[in-house]
Amino acid sequence: MSKLGVVIVGTGMIGAVHRRAALLAGATVRGVVGSSPERAKEVAQAWNVPRVYRDVEEALADPDVHVVHVCTPNHLHRPLAQAALEAGKHVVCEKPLATTLDDAQALAALAASTGLIATVPFVYRYHPVVREARARIAQGELGPLRLIHGSYLQDWLLDPASNNWRVDPALGGTSRVFADIGSHWCDLVEWVSGERFVDVSAAFETVIAERAAATGQSFATPAAGGAMQAVSSEDVAAALFKTGNGTLASLTVSQVSAGRKNRLWFEIDGAHASVAFDQEDCERLWIGLPDQREETFVRGPAAGSAEQRRLSVFPAGHAQGYGNCFEAFVADTYRAIDGEQPEGLPTFADGLRSAMIVDRVITSARARAWTAIG
Repeated sequence: MSKLGVVIVGTGMIGAVHRRAALLAGATVRGVVGSSPERAKEVAQAWNVPRVYRDVEEALADPDVHVVHVCTPNHLHRPLAQAALEAGKHVVCEKPLATTLDDAQALAALAASTGLIATVPFVYRYHPVVREARARIAQGELGPLRLIHGSYLQDWLLDPASNNWRVDPALGGTSRVFADIGSHWCDLVEWVSGERFVDVSAAFETVIAERAAATGQSFATPAAGGAMQAVSSEDVAAALFKTGNGTLASLTVSQVSAGRKNRLWFEIDGAHASVAFDQEDCERLWIGLPDQREETFVRGPAAGSAEQRRLSVFPAGHAQGYGNCFEAFVADTYRAIDGEQPEGLPTFADGLRSAMIVDRVITSARARAWTAIG
């Protein structure tokens, strides 16, 4: 693989994750673009990045920048990704791909027309035991699917003193909790099960009516006191889906569930067996079997499917987690730029699919009715 030059647009927590993954994948992080020159300079020094670009246009004009990592608040994804693609750069754009379905469609179409590599970090696909679950379902070990169910629960917005740009629809989009984390669950479950949702009935609730007017860093401890302001985006959501095969799937999402840090969990039940995955216990895949039997598949490079082995970079017992998933995703993105075709690499087409589901879930919640998903 030729040495890729990368620019990171965005200086928050996820930008740091992108930078680390880019370096581990062998790229050169040539510079950073921040919300202000001062912020960009501060982060460039902390990251040991050689250059601070005054704006995105300057970064895109650099011939040694080949890949743009868009790590900004959601409302900036469309214009930044579009500008990068139009400048002939490959793009890694944080999800959601855009805050509206129309914008997501435009970006996916543009990416397809350019032939450039454009990916979205649905990185939970990169847990090795998730690959194992997908392989077993594809091989027919579960039999016809009977039920899909699960949840994605967090607690970082439990305190009314907590606030963040994600809570503001102008910055984060119309939906908050479903678009932010429910989208991950839907992408993962559709990809693992091989079945696509065709109908949805959803409900949203804002259970904390007012939050502190001051915003802070994601997942940070809130400051005490201060003025409060009304909230319009949802704190919790529930959705019942039906797949094209007629399988029912239920999902509960929350950012106000005390003690739950990042619990993405799903179970897929078939006629012959079941599988269950918990992102907070991601070394293991639970497998339910007939006659009241069960077993646990443990991640490792010596057993299971080929993709599970490929992604198990450490021996069993040496825990892998989210960071390793992100590193594998970025490495696969760069492999695709180099002409390879990594299995399961989430592209702008997957980002568009996610935007479609989110759009239909919002429509269903507003109408309080079953809604078709395109």
